[in-house]
Amino acid sequence: MIERYTLPEMGDFWTDNYKFKTWLQVEIAVCEAQAELGYIPSEAVEEIKAKANFDPQRILEIEAEVRHDVIAFLTNVNEYVGESGRYIHLGLTSSDVLDTALALQLVASLDIILSKVEELSQAIRYQAQQHRYTVMVGRSHGIHAEPITFGFKLAGWLAEVLRHRERLINLRRQIAVGKISGAVGTYANVDPKVEALACEKLGLQPDTASTQVISRDRHAEYVQQLALLAASIERFAVEIRNLQRTDVLEVEEYFSKKQKGSSAMPHKRNPIRSERLTGMARIIRGNAVAALENVALWHERDISHSSVERVIFPDSCILTHFMLQESINLVKNLLVYPENMKRNMNVYGGVIFSQRVLLSLVEKGMTREDAYRLVQGCAHEAWNQADGDFHQLISKNETVNKYLSSEEIKACFDPQHHLENLDEIYQRLGI
Repeated sequence: MIERYTLPEMGDFWTDNYKFKTWLQVEIAVCEAQAELGYIPSEAVEEIKAKANFDPQRILEIEAEVRHDVIAFLTNVNEYVGESGRYIHLGLTSSDVLDTALALQLVASLDIILSKVEELSQAIRYQAQQHRYTVMVGRSHGIHAEPITFGFKLAGWLAEVLRHRERLINLRRQIAVGKISGAVGTYANVDPKVEALACEKLGLQPDTASTQVISRDRHAEYVQQLALLAASIERFAVEIRNLQRTDVLEVEEYFSKKQKGSSAMPHKRNPIRSERLTGMARIIRGNAVAALENVALWHERDISHSSVERVIFPDSCILTHFMLQESINLVKNLLVYPENMKRNMNVYGGVIFSQRVLLSLVEKGMTREDAYRLVQGCAHEAWNQADGDFHQLISKNETVNKYLSSEEIKACFDPQHHLENLDEIYQRLGI
């Protein structure tokens, strides 16, 4: 059975009931603004606020007949309000309600995502502190390169998550806009002051220059930022998957006592959470492409974006929230194996220290070309040999011994040299 999280906070924002609730919020905010400006009676607004309600099932019944969701909604609301209902939606077009209400949904969802991003940053920060001095091999092209620490690797993750937090904070400002500007955005039948007042009541800013809709570049940016966050989570997940490989086994996802990894092979401990995160990131990236396709609408508006957004916004927000929660649990409970890191780092007698040997020879007067040729020869002689020992080959090399003492050779194989300047990075991140 697939493990699932219940996400009531995020999921509730994308139900029909919550959507209709935001529609009603917008309609009432507009009524209040019109009353304050003297366009409709204040008593009517009080009656609207007292009586206004809706029944999601009834709205769907009406929509089945009229084939228009906002008209169905307004019809149902007026069944509750009565005579004063004639002031609801006065001078508005459907997208005034739809786009302004959508902004409320997107902002509410983003606030939850931001809270989870903060949790993830704290989880990574803690592990980075714990493993600040846990030495391991750094890799490039998947091949052993030079020593790093696991804390340093996590510091890179933390810096990335903090950049996402800044982007999302800015995104919140970009998406928190409403429009109450009428059929083609010209305010022909509604005063711009109504828009300003209504948006203020809703915690939004008026869109700078809307058509019948708020331009979809804002919405495309929203999904793109979620896709970018998902891509970073995928990067972390792929790293864990690689480090959990049996022949590496430097870190591992937490595996509970009753958990099983395979129906056929009892020994299996698979990185299923990281694999799941990798797959989900693909979905959100696909949604970002769909959001970009929504930007080019005909003239002042068509409806081609609507059906797409009914899928990509709830799916992207809920998936991003799930991915963040999974990532938080994954990082908090990550199993780290320093002894395996040490073993892997010293394979073939520490070939990863070849650059230190090279530079030491050059510093002592050897040409770089000659030093490179010598060191590479020793490294390749040790490479992929069961008894390969680069350290020993260097120590016994007559040419090397002419330039370096035994103590100087030993110093070349000290991983601490590679860690001397890491404090600078930790200080930048406050670790």
